[in-house]
Amino acid sequence: MIVPKGKLISIGGAEDKGTEPEPDFLQKNNLNFFELQILQRIVQEVGGPDKHIEVITSASSIPLEVAHGYLNAFGKLGCSNVQIMDIRKRDEVSHTGYLERIKQCDGVMFTGGNQMRLSTFFGGTPFLEILHQRYRNENFVIAGTSAGAMAMSNTMIYQGSSSDALLKGEVKLSTGLGFMRDVIIDSHFVKRGRFGRLAEAVASNPSCIGIGLGEDTGLLVTEGNYMEAIGSGLVILIDGHNIVHTNIADVQYGSPISIENLIVHVMAKGNGYDLAARQFYADVKQMQVS
Repeated sequence: MIVPKGKLISIGGAEDKGTEPEPDFLQKNNLNFFELQILQRIVQEVGGPDKHIEVITSASSIPLEVAHGYLNAFGKLGCSNVQIMDIRKRDEVSHTGYLERIKQCDGVMFTGGNQMRLSTFFGGTPFLEILHQRYRNENFVIAGTSAGAMAMSNTMIYQGSSSDALLKGEVKLSTGLGFMRDVIIDSHFVKRGRFGRLAEAVASNPSCIGIGLGEDTGLLVTEGNYMEAIGSGLVILIDGHNIVHTNIADVQYGSPISIENLIVHVMAKGNGYDLAARQFYADVKQMQVS
């Protein structure tokens, strides 16, 4: 197994207009949650405020507004080389200019919105292959918030309401961008009560670890395996490896799902988790990161 040299930063998002609406949840434009902790950590991991960062707004239905917010936020952190990739169609992804920029930058950030836009725009393209190559072989940072975080995994939730979760068939899964395997990532996790839908996703894919990211909260992933909780909120991990019983394969669509022996961990800032060993660390410094 190839150990990637790059880093992933997946973020739970916030209530901003770049995120696709969900019933019963008020949408607000608020990118300021990033500025002091999460966004600052991205800048640190990229190598400092003088590094070249590309913000990819393809997931958003309001890319210009979202772009302005990120330029403003990065600017407050002293960043002087942040550029926006306003890619709105699949046929734009392979433009030579975008490919050259992605080869030259020090890190990218996928914004919030609709994660299906990311998988359908970028899946199977030279653009995505360049990102994978750089992540595997270089000290390259790939960050994503909300939809941008959910699309990082190979198995991706693309639909499923919080209220109807744990009814068979209510959670829809697809293929994401594939930077992480054997995980399923959900965002806005605590605020929107998404435990049920991630539990259903894990029950149908028990080899995966479910990662529920709270708002203003994220995970820094190094070597494709070691995870550090960052930000002010919580990260919920759902481990299905030891499930003894679930009826998900047998009941009809729309029927309640039962799951026995689902293991749950709750991470806060400074905690660590080893994906390969499925081991929780109260102090991230105790993890054996090479």
